[in-house]
Amino acid sequence: MKRILLGSALGLLLATVLALALALQGQALLPPAAEVQSGDVARAKDFLKRNDPRRVEGNPQRLVTISEADLNLLLGQAALYSHAGAAQLRLHPGLADLRLSLLVPKLGLWLNVQARLRETGRLPEFEHVKVGRLPLPAWLANWVLRAALLRLPPEQDVQFAKDLIRHIGFGEQYAQVKYQWQADSMARVMALVWPAPEQQRALAYHQALAQVAAAYPVYAHVSLARLLPPLFDLARQRAKGDVTLMAAENRAAILTLALHASGKSWAILMPAARAWEPVRPLVVTLAGRDDFPQHFLISAVLAIEGGGPLSDAIGVYKEVADSRGGSGFSFNDIAADRAGTRFGLLAKTSPAKLQVAMSTGLQERDFMPDVADLPEFLSAAQFAQRYGTVESEGYKAQMAEIEARLDGLKLWR
Repeated sequence: MKRILLGSALGLLLATVLALALALQGQALLPPAAEVQSGDVARAKDFLKRNDPRRVEGNPQRLVTISEADLNLLLGQAALYSHAGAAQLRLHPGLADLRLSLLVPKLGLWLNVQARLRETGRLPEFEHVKVGRLPLPAWLANWVLRAALLRLPPEQDVQFAKDLIRHIGFGEQYAQVKYQWQADSMARVMALVWPAPEQQRALAYHQALAQVAAAYPVYAHVSLARLLPPLFDLARQRAKGDVTLMAAENRAAILTLALHASGKSWAILMPAARAWEPVRPLVVTLAGRDDFPQHFLISAVLAIEGGGPLSDAIGVYKEVADSRGGSGFSFNDIAADRAGTRFGLLAKTSPAKLQVAMSTGLQERDFMPDVADLPEFLSAAQFAQRYGTVESEGYKAQMAEIEARLDGLKLWR
């Protein structure tokens, strides 16, 4: 009996080792995703505007069509953000071919997945799956997927998706999602995005900013350098040396300041904040201007939430849009965007360093370069005549000058 048990155990061990050897590979199946471009941002903005569920009255079903290119852009940015690898979809009538490369960090090996999903009455199912060189039965892959969904924390996320999505279908280079937007859907979305601990964290920084703002007259002009230290001092106290908490506290502090500098409050993001005592309105300034703090802080938020490349692309997109009928293309706005992106990435990836730097009393010149001599208010025609496109050598030289100025500042050394 012991020999039978030992033989079975050894057989299982060998089967596991063999399966891992077949599943794991030394190279990724897919190259890293390309960084998002300003044109992608324009397309995404138009898509969100056309498909905003808040504009729908009553309780209707909606059908959203998403192109294969846009889906792959989303997958690519998610992979870049999570540092997990890369993913790619190819869509055909009733079918979706998925390729996925996931890095296994401790082993330095890749989990490469090739799968075909088949459209069904509601949600797609696997038709066949191959992990590395190891084929998996479709029934097993579908069972694993269902089991994983049941165990994903928190359970209300999965339940909300089930209640919302009615059908996912595939066409030639496009997908369609039919969903049921209900009366409580927005409240459920906000509850998922801002769970109770996040709401409590936001309230702490809202109250801290209210206390700071109370020392100034209404609509007083106040430098961002005067508002950052007290909020980051609170971040340091609340984190208590925990690096994970430091990043979360930094994020909440920056979000609070970004909302206030833009004339908004937490109430636009979370319904519970509507009951909070309002903060005395201030005009937040940077280099004597009230637009720079918005560029700086919004770019910092984007860097925290979506990574630096996304923030850069949105900054360039806005300036290009401005040159076509807005305030004009401004390299000094781009400099504020780039400074904010660096600030956000530092808050996220080196949170302790930023908190220590804030405790030493940073001045504006320590994190925002002098931009008074940079070209601004360029119309589309002026920009085209002077620089051509954002891919030109002249434009790249101007951007390199901005980066050089940032490199010389105290916070980035």
